[in-house]
Amino acid sequence: MIKVSDFQIKDVVNVADGKKLGNIEDFEINLTTGKIEAVVIGGPGKMLGFFAREDAVTIPWRNILKIGHDVILVRYMDTGEVKYKDEEA
Repeated sequence: MIKVSDFQIKDVVNVADGKKLGNIEDFEINLTTGKIEAVVIGGPGKMLGFFAREDAVTIPWRNILKIGHDVILVRYMDTGEVKYKDEEA
Protein backbone atom coordinates (compact mmCIF):
# COMPACT_ATOMS: atom_id res chain seq x y z
CA MET A 1 0.00 0.00 0.00
CA ILE A 2 1.24 3.51 -0.77
CA LYS A 3 -0.05 6.88 0.39
CA VAL A 4 -0.63 9.96 -1.79
CA SER A 5 2.01 11.81 0.23
CA ASP A 6 4.52 9.08 -0.69
CA PHE A 7 3.85 9.73 -4.39
CA GLN A 8 4.29 13.48 -4.04
CA ILE A 9 7.88 13.31 -2.74
CA LYS A 10 9.14 11.09 -5.57
CA ASP A 11 10.82 12.65 -8.60
CA VAL A 12 9.08 11.93 -11.91
CA VAL A 13 11.55 11.14 -14.70
CA ASN A 14 10.78 10.85 -18.41
CA VAL A 15 12.42 7.71 -19.84
CA ALA A 16 12.25 9.20 -23.36
CA ASP A 17 15.05 11.67 -22.55
CA GLY A 18 16.04 11.00 -18.91
CA LYS A 19 14.97 14.45 -17.68
CA LYS A 20 13.13 15.21 -14.47
CA LEU A 21 9.57 16.43 -15.08
CA GLY A 22 8.89 17.46 -11.49
CA ASN A 23 6.71 15.95 -8.77
CA ILE A 24 3.14 14.68 -8.72
CA GLU A 25 0.80 17.45 -7.63
CA ASP A 26 -2.59 15.85 -8.30
CA PHE A 27 -4.43 12.76 -9.53
CA GLU A 28 -7.28 12.35 -11.99
CA ILE A 29 -9.63 9.65 -10.67
CA ASN A 30 -12.47 8.01 -12.56
CA LEU A 31 -15.39 8.28 -10.12
CA THR A 32 -17.25 5.40 -11.75
CA THR A 33 -14.44 2.85 -11.49
CA GLY A 34 -12.48 4.40 -8.63
CA LYS A 35 -9.25 3.98 -10.62
CA ILE A 36 -6.53 6.55 -11.15
CA GLU A 37 -6.68 7.69 -14.79
CA ALA A 38 -3.72 10.10 -14.78
CA VAL A 39 -1.24 11.99 -12.64
CA VAL A 40 -0.61 15.71 -12.90
CA ILE A 41 2.96 16.97 -12.66
CA GLY A 42 3.14 20.55 -11.43
CA GLY A 43 4.97 22.94 -13.72
CA PRO A 44 7.97 25.02 -12.72
CA GLY A 45 7.12 27.62 -10.11
CA LYS A 46 4.32 25.59 -8.58
CA MET A 47 5.01 24.84 -4.95
CA LEU A 48 2.54 22.90 -2.82
CA GLY A 49 -0.37 24.16 -4.91
CA PHE A 50 0.68 27.82 -4.72
CA PHE A 51 1.83 30.07 -7.54
CA ALA A 52 0.18 27.78 -10.11
CA ARG A 53 1.05 28.08 -13.76
CA GLU A 54 -0.63 26.70 -16.83
CA ASP A 55 2.29 24.45 -17.76
CA ALA A 56 1.38 21.39 -15.69
CA VAL A 57 1.87 18.04 -17.42
CA THR A 58 -0.75 15.27 -17.34
CA ILE A 59 0.59 11.72 -17.62
CA PRO A 60 -1.93 8.91 -18.26
CA TRP A 61 -1.65 6.12 -15.67
CA ARG A 62 -0.84 3.62 -18.45
CA ASN A 63 2.35 5.63 -19.17
CA ILE A 64 3.77 5.06 -15.69
CA LEU A 65 6.42 2.41 -16.23
CA LYS A 66 7.88 1.90 -12.76
CA ILE A 67 7.33 3.28 -9.27
CA GLY A 68 10.59 3.02 -7.38
CA HIS A 69 11.73 4.00 -3.91
CA ASP A 70 12.86 7.51 -4.93
CA VAL A 71 11.64 7.96 -8.49
CA ILE A 72 8.68 7.33 -10.80
CA LEU A 73 9.59 6.47 -14.39
CA VAL A 74 7.11 7.61 -17.02
CA ARG A 75 6.85 7.64 -20.79
CA TYR A 76 6.16 11.17 -21.99
CA MET A 77 7.03 11.71 -25.64
CA ASP A 78 5.81 15.28 -26.12
CA THR A 79 9.05 16.72 -24.78
CA GLY A 80 9.01 19.76 -27.06
CA GLU A 81 6.32 21.48 -25.01
CA VAL A 82 7.62 20.63 -21.55
CA LYS A 83 9.60 23.10 -19.48
CA TYR A 84 11.63 20.94 -17.14
CA LYS A 85 12.00 21.70 -13.47
CA ASP A 86 15.78 22.11 -13.61
CA GLU A 87 15.82 24.33 -16.72
CA GLU A 88 15.54 28.10 -16.69
CA ALA A 89 12.44 29.65 -18.24
